[in-house]
Amino acid sequence: MAHQGAGAARSAPPRLPPDWIAASLKRERARVGLSLSEPAKRAGIAKSTLSQLEAASGDPSMETIWALGVALGVPFAALVEPPASTVRVIRAGKGPAVASEQADYVATLLSASPPGARRDIYHLRAEPGGARESEPHIPGTVEHLIVSTGKVKAGPRGETVELNPGDYLTYRGTCRTRTRHWSPASPSCSSCSTYEG
Repeated sequence: MAHQGAGAARSAPPRLPPDWIAASLKRERARVGLSLSEPAKRAGIAKSTLSQLEAASGDPSMETIWALGVALGVPFAALVEPPASTVRVIRAGKGPAVASEQADYVATLLSASPPGARRDIYHLRAEPGGARESEPHIPGTVEHLIVSTGKVKAGPRGETVELNPGDYLTYRGTCRTRTRHWSPASPSCSSCSTYEG
């Protein structure tokens, strides 16, 4: 991350194991019956980059994974979910995380949609002052955001609202959104994406 704010001394969150992403990309690409070229083109990345990711030899940014999810028609979480387990505990600051290239912003996947459900849950952490523009989700997505610490301004472009700890925001995730963090403490939020349709 480029920003050297108050969180610079904090240890980096654990990175997603490349084999998780590789297996998910291969599974989803096979599901839709596409060659390497088509999802790479749709996501705006090189075919060789997708090949490296599927070989578990890359460290993709949040934006790259997001673009590939849109290209494959699946939620972000479908590409970063860990292998299934019956009981799973993620200790604070220990979950698999993906950093943004655009801002000092980290999303930790807490729960991906199990079979038969259509929702993903994340813990979001950002440094004060950073702003992040998010691309639209797949059709039918509804975002839910609960602020834990700090202050956040979030929502669809032109409809952003200020949020304090304990506040809840929901909106259709099929449009570009903007999130800005401005409190002295590092804002922390829980985010749930549900999929309707």
